[in-house]
Amino acid sequence: MKKIWNIFCRVIDNHGDLGVCWRLCADLAQRGHTVRLWVDDASALTWMAPQGCAGVTVHAWPDAAALQSLVQDNTFQVGDVVIEAFGCELPAAFQALMAQGTSPVWVNLEYLSAEGYVARSHGLASPVMSGPARGMTKWFFFPGFTPDTGGLLREPHLAARQTAFDRTAWLSALPIDKPMADNAQLISLFCYEPAALAGWLMQLSQADAPTHLLVAQGRPHAAVVAATQALQMPLSGTGQLHISPLPYLNQTDFDHLLWACDFNVVRGEDSLVRALWAGQPFAWHIYPQDDLAHHDKLHAFEAAMDMPTGLRKFQAVWNGLETAPLPALSRTVIGDWRDWSLQTQQRLHAQTDLTSQLLSFVTQKR
Repeated sequence: MKKIWNIFCRVIDNHGDLGVCWRLCADLAQRGHTVRLWVDDASALTWMAPQGCAGVTVHAWPDAAALQSLVQDNTFQVGDVVIEAFGCELPAAFQALMAQGTSPVWVNLEYLSAEGYVARSHGLASPVMSGPARGMTKWFFFPGFTPDTGGLLREPHLAARQTAFDRTAWLSALPIDKPMADNAQLISLFCYEPAALAGWLMQLSQADAPTHLLVAQGRPHAAVVAATQALQMPLSGTGQLHISPLPYLNQTDFDHLLWACDFNVVRGEDSLVRALWAGQPFAWHIYPQDDLAHHDKLHAFEAAMDMPTGLRKFQAVWNGLETAPLPALSRTVIGDWRDWSLQTQQRLHAQTDLTSQLLSFVTQKR
């Protein structure tokens, strides 16, 4: 049965929350559902999803006056499901609407983690004790890497898209400054500001084999600019390293980037999941937290994925847990890590995807 979904998202300081929410919106819509995305800053969708998606409407984060205006339009219905993404608090006025008539299923979609509390907390109820929605129930839904969690976002057509992908054609169409050498290893960079970046660029420039580094716009590009300036290295690279800035990529082309490269550096949550589906070796720049809680989160992920020792070492240095030089990214090393990446991809593919699990969960609660 097709449903009306409301997904609420607040953009904190990066695009990851919106990226996850948009992928969920698009996946639900492509399965025939009607989706409203309520977001406080939708500006990144101009490049993340420039064509939009049939079945998804984007709304500004609503205040009481805006909601009252909608209610006065007699065609407006709260709908069947309300997703509170990543602990954003629903507007009080919308909670009041939810409390009228048949209550929608209210789900708190949590952040992705491999830590033990995820499986223990997934699917638990949280009675609402105060406010305009007092007496309703909120349900916790935790993405995860094991069958006893909510799974990972994966569209039904993703594997077919990847099989049909023409790597050569896509790379040749990239608007970059220099053609890629046939023998260069390709690395994508989507990161925050890792302390190890300057040393890594120097290491790549002095390696035995050439590397072409494709740098995402925004903070990754700014970090490379700062690192090359500190090294007094040309922004285009030197020696065996050539650096090319990329334009902002929509979500489809970001997938293509990960499929095309021999090694990917990703960050946050959305790009981590897409790197897992790409089946290529990658390093995760986890979002840093002041209390260093991200260290435990990183170790839990490495253990859950049975990550190779050398790759764990790379991630430890990249994320500032260690200060040793980064392990060299030779073709042999990347090849060994690719075997692990493909095995991990296949294992995760055997699990039910997040949207399918969420649809089943909501059906059980209505």
